[in-house]
Amino acid sequence: MDSAFQLASPVAAHQMIGTRPVSAHKVPADLASVDPRLLASSRAAAEDFEAFFVTHSFADMMGDMQPDALFGGGEGESVFRSFLLDEYGKMVAKTQGIGVADTVQRELLHLQEVPKK
Repeated sequence: MDSAFQLASPVAAHQMIGTRPVSAHKVPADLASVDPRLLASSRAAAEDFEAFFVTHSFADMMGDMQPDALFGGGEGESVFRSFLLDEYGKMVAKTQGIGVADTVQRELLHLQEVPKK
């Protein structure tokens, strides 16, 4: 099996960064009274930020890695590595990978002065 395919699977990505997959985002009890549209838009922005953060973390981790001499290398790998890292970042953010999105969402709602109950 191709090693790039193995890393692209959700389980492999979570194992790589030491997290566990989560099927769906759960709304905390103190945010249950917030308008669902506001929750959805703030969650999307928070996940975008987490995806950006994770993508750049992966880029730093993989920056010094050399392509496999037998099966890798070439212009294609160098061009498409950033796309692969972007997808890793998006996948990790959507599955609550490192928890940055939760904190960012709370801060976004706090900055918009959403009252807590």
